[in-house]
Amino acid sequence: MLDTTLQQIAAITGGRATGDVRVLGAAYLDSRDPVPDGLFVALAGGRADGHDHVGTARAVLGTRPTARPTVVVPDVVVALGRLARHVVATRDTRVIAVTGSHGKTSVKEFLAAVLPDATATRGNQNNELGVPLTALRLPPTGGDLVLEVGARAVGHLTYLAGIAPPRISAVTALGLSHVGRFGSPELLARAKGELVEATSDLVVLNADDPRVLAMAGRTWARVVTFGARGDVATSGVRLDAEGRASFRLHSPAGPADVRLRVVGGHQVANAACAAAVALGAGVPLAQVVAGLERTSGPGEHRLQRLVRAHDGGVLLDDCYNASPASMAAAFATLAAVARAGHRVAALGPVRELGALHDRAHRAVAAAARHHGVEVVAVGPDAEPLGGTWVPDVAAAAGFLRERLTAADALLVKASRPSRLERLVAALT
Repeated sequence: MLDTTLQQIAAITGGRATGDVRVLGAAYLDSRDPVPDGLFVALAGGRADGHDHVGTARAVLGTRPTARPTVVVPDVVVALGRLARHVVATRDTRVIAVTGSHGKTSVKEFLAAVLPDATATRGNQNNELGVPLTALRLPPTGGDLVLEVGARAVGHLTYLAGIAPPRISAVTALGLSHVGRFGSPELLARAKGELVEATSDLVVLNADDPRVLAMAGRTWARVVTFGARGDVATSGVRLDAEGRASFRLHSPAGPADVRLRVVGGHQVANAACAAAVALGAGVPLAQVVAGLERTSGPGEHRLQRLVRAHDGGVLLDDCYNASPASMAAAFATLAAVARAGHRVAALGPVRELGALHDRAHRAVAAAARHHGVEVVAVGPDAEPLGGTWVPDVAAAAGFLRERLTAADALLVKASRPSRLERLVAALT
């Protein structure tokens, strides 16, 4: 939370204040959901210009004067980052940052439960806007700041780490997500490793991912690993009929039994990563286990267990996003849930794979066959996934209503552009 004058914000950001008031709330982007006494960040986009929608904002950060007291700056995003950097630097803050191709949102949610007094990223606000907005929610006393950080190019994580320099960081795993955007798996690894290079005290790495483990050579910080060969490991993993995992956690602090509330066997690795971070930060083992078991899930459309309207059968809604690795993990969860009936997956394509697109989709199809999953490929770009192809969501909904019985379990998963949440809505 901010507690400063507009003139002080201008001095921090290199801007010019028109008027002066005291800002006593957090920064926000949506004028339809204002923060009382907060700072409205006016962005000019293709559809709307925030400068024209300041409403009754206490104060505004923008590139031109508005009807409300405003700090005028050349670049709003840069100024927001400067303001957040000032807040982090002037409060007693321990920054914990998590990145990776997949799993980072879940690890962040586990950590937020283990550290209930922490200020944590909401949703997946992990970019040059989300990171400073999260930092600007810090209370005056500071405390732990748990950040999910993403990258779209080499240099991005260096920039974000400059806003909130991490004392502790974790890299979950490197897959093929967004490799088309980066250009190659090597450039993806280079970009993600920038967070490791910026970390001062403790780096947590996936011992089962060679490209992640190799990042140990990019830091002077203490390194702790998780995974089958890690300092923090798991054994005896079992999934119940709801798809929730129980396992034995092994760590330098001792062993413990854990039963997760979140759905999916892949969450075991995410929980181990969070445990390694928390234990390395000095959190007692009992508090770590309690937090892991209390975590309810990373949010809407992230492997949520729902009920189909037409027959009462199980629908696993995992359509928020997709990568080849997360597809395979979702198939394993589907197999655990569908112990009696058929296992069916309505899938859209995985995006941003570049030259690896066809090969990756063949691998997804092979993983589906391995788990005994019948694929319904939805949309014009989904044919490489094999199985039964349908042209659109409406056709998929009709086909699945005819095909499924109450004993069958259905998974819905795709990258965001496919918008398969429309299929979930049609079936629930």
